[in-house]
Amino acid sequence: MPPSLLLLLLLALALTVPPAAPQPAPGSAAEPQEDDAKCLHGVKSGLKDPDGRLSSWTTNTSAGAVCDFSGVTCWNPQESRVLTLSLSGFGLQGTVPSSLQYCRSATTLDLSNNALDGSIPPALCDWLPFVVNLDLSGNRLSGPLPSELANCRFLNSLKLNDNAFSGQIPASLARLDRLKSLDLSGNSLEGQIPSQLGSAFSKDSFSGNSGLCGRPVSSRCGGGLGGAGLGIVIAAGVLGAAASLVLAFFLWRCTGKSKGGRRRRQGRGVSESGVTAAEDGSWWAERLQAAHNRLAPVSLFQKPIVKVKLADLLAATKDFSTSHIVVAGSSRTGTAYRAVLRDGSALTVKRLHSCPLSEKAFRSEMSRIGQLRHPNIVPLLGFCVVEEERLLVYKHMESGALSKVMKEPGETLLDWATRLRIAVGAARGLAWLHHGFQIPQVHQNLSSSAVLLDEDYEARITDVGLTRLVRMAPGEGGDTSPFLNGDFGEFGYVAPEYASNPVGTMKGDTYAFGVILFELVSGQEAATVTSDVVGEGFKGTLVDWVYQLKSSGRIADAVDKSLSGKGHDSEITEFLKVAFQCIVARPKERISMYRVYHTLKSIGTGRDVSEQFDEFPLTHNKDDSDTM
Repeated sequence: MPPSLLLLLLLALALTVPPAAPQPAPGSAAEPQEDDAKCLHGVKSGLKDPDGRLSSWTTNTSAGAVCDFSGVTCWNPQESRVLTLSLSGFGLQGTVPSSLQYCRSATTLDLSNNALDGSIPPALCDWLPFVVNLDLSGNRLSGPLPSELANCRFLNSLKLNDNAFSGQIPASLARLDRLKSLDLSGNSLEGQIPSQLGSAFSKDSFSGNSGLCGRPVSSRCGGGLGGAGLGIVIAAGVLGAAASLVLAFFLWRCTGKSKGGRRRRQGRGVSESGVTAAEDGSWWAERLQAAHNRLAPVSLFQKPIVKVKLADLLAATKDFSTSHIVVAGSSRTGTAYRAVLRDGSALTVKRLHSCPLSEKAFRSEMSRIGQLRHPNIVPLLGFCVVEEERLLVYKHMESGALSKVMKEPGETLLDWATRLRIAVGAARGLAWLHHGFQIPQVHQNLSSSAVLLDEDYEARITDVGLTRLVRMAPGEGGDTSPFLNGDFGEFGYVAPEYASNPVGTMKGDTYAFGVILFELVSGQEAATVTSDVVGEGFKGTLVDWVYQLKSSGRIADAVDKSLSGKGHDSEITEFLKVAFQCIVARPKERISMYRVYHTLKSIGTGRDVSEQFDEFPLTHNKDDSDTM
C-alpha cells in the first residue's frame, strides 16, 4: 500500500475514535472550578433534612441570592462566594457531602450537632484549602482521623469531639502551626498523644478517650513491669549509664563541650515550660555553638569596620534565646531575633525555617535582595550560612511591627497624622517594588506584621524576596515553596482570586495593602473583628466587616473612635475610598499601587508625607489593568 494512502487511512481512523475524557476524582489534583451555588445544591440534595431546615435553599442562585440561605454567609453581598457554612443543630443525616469541593473559598465549616455518619473524607482539606474553623462535633462519625487534615494549613480551630473516631491521633496534626483550639474528646481514640499536641493543649482536649496515653492525660504509655522485667530494665540502665559516662568524658576531652551540655539541659527546660520546638532556639542553636561553626563569617554587603562572625550573633541574641524573639515579618518564613552587639548597636537576625536552594543559589539571591535599597524597605545588611542554617541580618526597626504597635495600650500615640504617614510610607515602598523595575518585585506575604516602624514611626516593608527562599518546614510534605503552592500570606490578607488561581500577583499585594489600610483606620485586626458595631455573633474578617457596614450605610462606624470628630473626617473618607479600591473582588478592577501611593500622598498634602524620597522613579507597570 502506498505510504500516502496508509496515512489517509490512519487519519480517518483517528477522527472516528472519540477522545477519552476522564473525570477527576473529588479532591484529586485536577480539581473542579469554584461554583458555590453547585456546592450548596449538592449539600442539600446529598443530606437528609427531616426538619426542613434547608427549605429556604431555593433554586434561585443569582448573585447574592445564596447569601440569604439559612446558615450561609458570603464574602460580600455582591457575590455568591460562600465564606461560612454553619449548619449546627439542623438535624441533618448522611455523610460529609463531596459537593463541598465547590465551596473552595469557605473559611468556616460547622456541621456540628447533627446525625452525620461515615468517616471524614481524606480530601476535605483539598476541597476547602482556606478553612480556618472546622467543627464536626456531636455527630456519629467514625473511622480513623485522616492524616490529610494536616493539609488544612490555615486551620485555627478543630472540633471533632463527641463522635466515634478510633485509632491513633495522626502525628501530622502537629504540623498545624496556626491551631489554637483542639477538641478530640469523647471518642474511642487510642495510643500515644503526639508530643507537640500534648504540650500545646490541655487534658480537656483529649478526655473521654480511655485508650489515649502520654501528656497531658498520663505521665507515660505502657503497662507496669513484672519483677524480672524490672530487673532487666535496671541492669540495662546501669550499663547504659556507665557507657554514657565514658562516652561523655571522651567527648569532653575532645571537644570541650561541657558548657554546651549545660545549655542543652536549659533548652529542654524551656521546651517543657510550654515553648514549642519551632520557637525554642536551643535545639538548632546547639549545632552552631561548635568551635568550627562559631568562626563562620557573616557576609555583609557594605564593608564593616570590624568583621562580624557567627559567635557575635550568638552572643548578641544569647544563643538565640526565646526572650529575644521579635515580630518582624511573617513567622512562617522564619523566626526573627533582636541582636544587640557589643558596641550597643541593634540588628534583627531572621532564621529561615528552611531553604530549598543550594548555597550557591542562596548567595545569588542574597546578592539580589541586598541591592534593593529604598527608604521604605528594611535593608538586608548581610547573611550567614552555617551547615543547613540560613541567617539573614537586617537593620533593626526600633518601634517594631505595625501589628504590635496597634495592639499596645498606648495606641493613642498613633494619631491620624501618624497613621496617614505610615500608610503613605508603606505605599511608597510597595509602589517602588511594583513600579520601579521592569520586572516587578511581588511581595506575596504582605501584612501589618511585615510593615515595621523605625524610631520616628516611618514605615518600612520587610520580608522582601523571601517567598523565593523558603519552603515548608521539614516534614511538611515536600520541598516546594508554600508560596508557590497557593499558600499565600496570613489569613485575612489573602486575595480571593488565590483560591482558584494560586499565582502571586501585584494585585494580590494591593489587596493585602488595602487590608492594612483598614487596620490603620479602624484599629481592628485583619483576621478577627472585636467591635460590637455589627452586632453580637459576627464572625468574619475585617474585610467582611467593612463590607457589611458599607452595605448598610454605616461605614463611618468602622473608623477608630479615637480618630472621630477631630477635624480629619474628610481625609478619612478619602482614605476609606482608597482602601475599598484596593480590595475590589476582581483583580483587573483593583487599583494599582502607583495610584494608591499618589492618591494617599495627595490626601496628606500639607503634612510631612508628600515630597520626601520621590527621587525613586515609578516608571513601569503603571497600567491598572495589569495583573502581574
